[in-house]
Amino acid sequence: MSVPREVELGVTGMTCASCVRRIEKALSKVPGVVEASVNLATEQARVVYDPEAVDVEALERTVEAAGYGVRRAPAGAAAGEPADASAARAAEAERELADLRRRWVASLAIGAAMMALMYLPVRPDTAVVAPLLLIAATVVQFWAGGRFYRAAWAAARHGATNMNTLVAVGTSVAYGYSAFVTLWPQLAERWGFPVHLYYETSVVIIALVLMGRWLEARARTRTGAAIEALVRLQARTARVIRHGVERDVPVESVRPGDLVRVRPGETVPVDGVVREGRSSLDESMLTGESLPVEKGPGDTVIGATLNRTGSFVFEATRVGRDTTLAQIVRLVEEAQGGKAPMQRLADRISGYFVPIVLVLAAVTFAGWLLLGPEPALIPALTAAIAVLIIACPCALGLATPTAVMVGTGKAAELGILIRGGEALEAARRVDTVVLDKTGTLTRGRPAVTRIVTDGLPEAALLRLAAAVEVGSEHPLGEAVVTHAAGLGLDLPRAEAFESVPGKGVRAVVEGRAVLLGNRALMSDAGIALDGLDRRAEALARGGETPMYVAVDGRGVGLVGVADTLGPGSREAVAELRALGLAVVMLTGDARATAEAIAAEAGIDEVLAEVLPHEKAEAVKALQARGRVVAMVGDGVNDAPALAQADLGVAIGTGTDVALAASDVTLVGGDLRNLVTAIALSRKTVGVIAQGLFWAFAYNAILIPVAMGALYPAFGVLLDPMLAAAAMAMSSVSVVTNALRLRGFRRPESAEAILDPPLRARVADYAYLAGIAAAALLAGAVALALAAGGH
Repeated sequence: MSVPREVELGVTGMTCASCVRRIEKALSKVPGVVEASVNLATEQARVVYDPEAVDVEALERTVEAAGYGVRRAPAGAAAGEPADASAARAAEAERELADLRRRWVASLAIGAAMMALMYLPVRPDTAVVAPLLLIAATVVQFWAGGRFYRAAWAAARHGATNMNTLVAVGTSVAYGYSAFVTLWPQLAERWGFPVHLYYETSVVIIALVLMGRWLEARARTRTGAAIEALVRLQARTARVIRHGVERDVPVESVRPGDLVRVRPGETVPVDGVVREGRSSLDESMLTGESLPVEKGPGDTVIGATLNRTGSFVFEATRVGRDTTLAQIVRLVEEAQGGKAPMQRLADRISGYFVPIVLVLAAVTFAGWLLLGPEPALIPALTAAIAVLIIACPCALGLATPTAVMVGTGKAAELGILIRGGEALEAARRVDTVVLDKTGTLTRGRPAVTRIVTDGLPEAALLRLAAAVEVGSEHPLGEAVVTHAAGLGLDLPRAEAFESVPGKGVRAVVEGRAVLLGNRALMSDAGIALDGLDRRAEALARGGETPMYVAVDGRGVGLVGVADTLGPGSREAVAELRALGLAVVMLTGDARATAEAIAAEAGIDEVLAEVLPHEKAEAVKALQARGRVVAMVGDGVNDAPALAQADLGVAIGTGTDVALAASDVTLVGGDLRNLVTAIALSRKTVGVIAQGLFWAFAYNAILIPVAMGALYPAFGVLLDPMLAAAAMAMSSVSVVTNALRLRGFRRPESAEAILDPPLRARVADYAYLAGIAAAALLAGAVALALAAGGH
């Protein structure tokens, strides 16, 4: 078997969870297919396959043979370009919405006219109006409702059923019976069939089902707003400098190595490294960080971020599909196309649901014929049609994928990339967070934290030390130079510079011999350190690296250097602990340094002196103790641990390997976003649970009502038109509930997650109250219709 490939197929014609199950089964049976997953909300099929055993064309033919359509990329579109794919999907969605709207509006208008005609105080002669009603109903049945027949027939050819089967059978029974008594009234009378017309029932059912699909599709288009917003961030042109000449070119023409100028107010076109100039960039649209970030020579810039003040020139390093924006779009699309464990259960149930409903409808019809009041045929038809119409599993299929789509899209807006439903559910279950130290808790680069002097002014000591380190490439030396530059010190020229590997550096500055390094360098030079050793030990116990400074053969002080805590790390740890999560620091550093940083961050449990290859084993040991572990890291050596953890979280400023191994990526590197990710996952899973509960409860309650459970006590039989309205609104309610996630805000504190603010609770209560009010209204209308008769 060759290396498996992955392809996304756009699928058209799906209407419910049973469609999803059917396509997945068909694709899984194809030789060479490793995995197939279909998402109803995104209308995408993700297929992992062996290219030596099967090709994409064969997969597309399989989908079509199952009775569904395949959305192909427009001719001339650049393969894999997110903007092209998004534009094609948006255009097709608009056409579908317009077609649905045209059909349901026409059907509802005809149905309303029929009902007005049938319920006039002075009812016209049935023999006169019946042929007119037949003509109008036929147009609706086979023009507006034609899609139900086509989809039901495609499923039937393969021995399957779906939601379209229920609608087609239910409306056909109502239409067929009415057409029979219209065309052959004498025969109907001879056989004992009441001359009763159900035209308005079939027409209004088709109108309401199509309207429900239109509302549902309209709401679902809003779930893709996150990707559309990301795509719109991309610059269209770039000012490239080639052969000393600046000219604007399409962003697609930029190549790695090109020099690109960005002026104030412009969008950075691609990823790169600043070579000339300084500026502040607004990166909030990708990282969620609200404050502008200062950039200068050597700093990286991200495509699609906004240049605020200065002008600068950068060298392009990543273009096209390799830019950060393109990768983010790809990750969000994969996440929205993923499937949560909850959804797999719903898909399995829906696979058996439609056949069971068909059996229940047949049992209902037979039961009313045998046990119902005379004439039994009319209530038998009414109840059977109501059962067929009301039992659509649309809401069941939409509850999870719509919530996952909106939740992952909202996360992307906040600078958090979540790979899909499984990651969302895992984030909710986490009880232990393991934090790597360097680059995760800390900034990942050393900085001067303290200067200790012995007979020399602090500024003078720092000036000499920095002058020596100007010629060094060691990170500790860079920290000294950066600190001096930040204080505005004028650094003199160093002469006779010499680097002593593993010990430090020496040079002559303004005629004075200066040494800067560790204890061994001082010992080799025979320099007396007097009381500096004790103070150096105190720095080391505090997690700082002491650098000795000697001038003209005498120890004059120490420079303490440490990798300091990142912004927000202490607050993030406090919030994680407030959520009831155990926080563990995992590092390869010496225990004294690790414990000092842990104490500063507020972490009690420390796993120190852990070698890179042992990090995954440390995570596994925590899991063996029954903990659900989230591992947070940023380096290559963190990748095995990220993969081993129940939830891998990568800091977005880290390496590609760490990002590839993670389930969640914090794009901006702010550890506080981990708290936001956990809060959003809890909210999203809660919305999924609400949707599934509503979908199951809806069917559990209303199917017996449609069968006639209320008839013996109240004389109420559910009208099929109300059944169609209830079915449509169940799907719409599930989608609109998921859309509420778009209003999610960063929690102000951990307490806000544990005890949501009044605004969030009111929104939940309002949704549930709306569902209850709609149900009560439908019940009241049903009673009124039942009391008034047909």
